Amino acid sequence: MITRREFLQASVAASAILGISGFGNWSKLAAQQALTEDQLLAFEDFGNVTLVHVTDIHAQLKPIWFREPEWNIGVGDAKGKPPHVVGRDFIEMFKLTPASPEAYALTYEDFTALGKTYGRMGGMDRVARVVKSIRAARPEALILDGGDTWHGSMSSFLTKGQDMVNVMNALGVEAMTSHWEWTYGTERVKEIVETQLKFPFLGANIFDAEWDEPAFEPYTIFERGGVRIAVIGQAFPYMPIANPKWMFPEYSFGIREERMQEMVDEVRAEGVDLVVCLSHNGFDVDRKMAGRVKGIDVILTGHTHDAIPEPVLVGETILIASGSHGKFVSRVDLDVRDGRMMGFRHKLIPIFADVITPDADMAAMIETERAPFKEQMEEKIGTTESLLYRRGNFQGTWDDLICDAIRSERDAQIAMSPGVRWGASLMPGDAITREDIHNVTSMTYGACYRTEMTGETLRTILEDVADNLFNPDPYYQQGGDMVRVGGLGFSIDVTQEIGKRIGNLTLTDTGEAIDAAKSYTVAGWASVNEGTEGPQIWDVVEAHIRKLGTVKVEPRDSVTVTGI
Repeated sequence: MITRREFLQASVAASAILGISGFGNWSKLAAQQALTEDQLLAFEDFGNVTLVHVTDIHAQLKPIWFREPEWNIGVGDAKGKPPHVVGRDFIEMFKLTPASPEAYALTYEDFTALGKTYGRMGGMDRVARVVKSIRAARPEALILDGGDTWHGSMSSFLTKGQDMVNVMNALGVEAMTSHWEWTYGTERVKEIVETQLKFPFLGANIFDAEWDEPAFEPYTIFERGGVRIAVIGQAFPYMPIANPKWMFPEYSFGIREERMQEMVDEVRAEGVDLVVCLSHNGFDVDRKMAGRVKGIDVILTGHTHDAIPEPVLVGETILIASGSHGKFVSRVDLDVRDGRMMGFRHKLIPIFADVITPDADMAAMIETERAPFKEQMEEKIGTTESLLYRRGNFQGTWDDLICDAIRSERDAQIAMSPGVRWGASLMPGDAITREDIHNVTSMTYGACYRTEMTGETLRTILEDVADNLFNPDPYYQQGGDMVRVGGLGFSIDVTQEIGKRIGNLTLTDTGEAIDAAKSYTVAGWASVNEGTEGPQIWDVVEAHIRKLGTVKVEPRDSVTVTGI
């Protein structure tokens, strides 16, 4: 008799051979530049359950450019495994055709050149078109949102997330979890959850900080296609560390692995047939959790913005990674019988904005949401001659531009900018609008501070962030990428332990070595400390770009990476 694990492994093998997972026959289409909506949405229905997953949209209502990472280093057991494979290695691992649509969508290779052919991606009106198409074929499809939805744009900042709440309600989402949502503060989150959301806001790992008791719905149970489905929510576990605790002091978070196991056991005892974890842990954390918590059939993972064209199998659990910024929608069809997942089909659907027809109703809603701010958002501030991008473990050209602005406008020797993963790209020749600046800076604690730090403090900060990123135990990786720096160079050995990774700190302007005992003028933003003072970062960047007029930023080599 074939075991369930053998069946699932056979499903993965069949995915690669038969094209029931991933991108199918795009390589043939690419040569003819003949992508069509029907081809992008083609899917042979399978089984009796359909899950639709979006995550990490970061409030991007309109189509954008978004360059995938050039650096995504895996350490420990994750080294060399998806998602820690990029560029040409990624293309070879997944047997993609160079310069094809899937290579453009999933890697940074030849991004500028291929963008001229394949165009922008995303747009919630296109996402709505895809969702409606899936629901036309599978009326009981379950639409799930992995969080980081209400934050990341100028309109979401100005409306405190209201634009995205309205859009996701209209999209027909049926459950979500959370992360950056909490940076609007407890009062705003509760207002939205209690009075506006048309679907559950799940977080099995969100507890009342005073009473140490569950504070939000841990799960919800759906019945679809004759199958009882439990969706357990897992919010970002490191909220009080990665984001300002003072904005949501009433709550504590954490991975809470034992709690997740209790929830799985509880819903199994209630007779559910399929257990889905809607997670914002990050891929490596979810991979570890999948190997330790028994009974989860599917983890819809988020937070780390990874887009992987095939599911990753851990024991009998499949992990689905659906990218970010509205670039992809995942569809997963499952065959569930007698309380067991017997097989699946999966497709990571790329949202090519020039190919997928905008949904008229959603397009109209988006224009309505943007209308009050349209003129100020679309005002041109400057032009870029360079590709501006952020995503990756280390510096990107957007980060360098932000650091240049901080140093110039705040008269600082050294700039520090957070290694957040969100932020759209811009192509050479593009206008830089106020909205574009907000797309890489917009947050509720954006004050640009100016202070003094010793060389020893600088090194300690870099060591702490490096351990957060490169600790070999995923449960100690607390989100984000390496802090971005301006005016400062350093080396990093990712194989070392904390306290030993960072070396060769220098002032890049002079080549002078950083003195541990000496003080330096440092400016930065996104401090988690309450009461931080300074101009808003988007105003700082706007002032700098206005002075330049035309921006030209070449990739820099101020960070030297070893051990990879």
